[in-house]
Amino acid sequence: MAEPTFRQRRLGEALKLLRERSGLSQREASDRIDYNVPKLSRIENGQVPDIHALRTILDVYGVIGDELEPYLEMWKLAKEKGWWKQYRIEDQGYISLEHDASTVREFQPNHIPGMIQSKGYMRTLFAGSRAQRSKKWIDDQIAIRHRRQRRLVGDSPISYHAIVTEAALRYADRDQLLHINQVGLLPNVTVQVVLDMAGLHDGHNGGFNLLDFPYAGDPKILYIEHTGGSLHIDDPARVKTTTLTFKHLSKLALTPEESAAWIERLAAER
Repeated sequence: MAEPTFRQRRLGEALKLLRERSGLSQREASDRIDYNVPKLSRIENGQVPDIHALRTILDVYGVIGDELEPYLEMWKLAKEKGWWKQYRIEDQGYISLEHDASTVREFQPNHIPGMIQSKGYMRTLFAGSRAQRSKKWIDDQIAIRHRRQRRLVGDSPISYHAIVTEAALRYADRDQLLHINQVGLLPNVTVQVVLDMAGLHDGHNGGFNLLDFPYAGDPKILYIEHTGGSLHIDDPARVKTTTLTFKHLSKLALTPEESAAWIERLAAER
């Protein structure tokens, strides 16, 4: 079974919260809905029920009248098939998070973030992978990343703030560097560079993404990708600590204007 999307997990968590507020255990709720416990558990973990089952669940939990609409809308969103599904990729659950986020803050110490990569840089990055990849696989990865970048423009663009290190820019060619500055001109995009002279800092522990969502009550998510997989963390204390780390890195970094000037000088040397 495919990993549930953010929208599917969101619906499941909302239904779980309704059950708990109604004072029902999973066993009690399952008996009233005429489900077995494992099936209800799967729904609470992101499996989307059909519309009739959803209405039954909401009725058992005491949701009626005008209170139904938000959950029906949540269900419609959860049923939508994400555009990335056509590529049959293992995205470790990040694309669905980014797709629904209103704000993304990203720190990358070793490479340029995907949202501000040029196609040439993407191709070089994917072609240099330890595992041999087919041309189609690389082309698909580039298409996916390019599609993700559309979130930076349009009617409801994402607010995006990237902090990258000087080291991450060392292997970028002139076109990539100029591309960063071009994207950085967008009003919803902020790019900062942390120079080597900043010394040791918490960013050396690794890269991370912080995502905020437009839905009231949704948790902020800390996403960390590593060699063996990824972590999705919504614990408020851990998210807050990482948010403070991001703010600290932002203060260590050059301002957006200084960063753009520094990148422009670096591009002129290439």
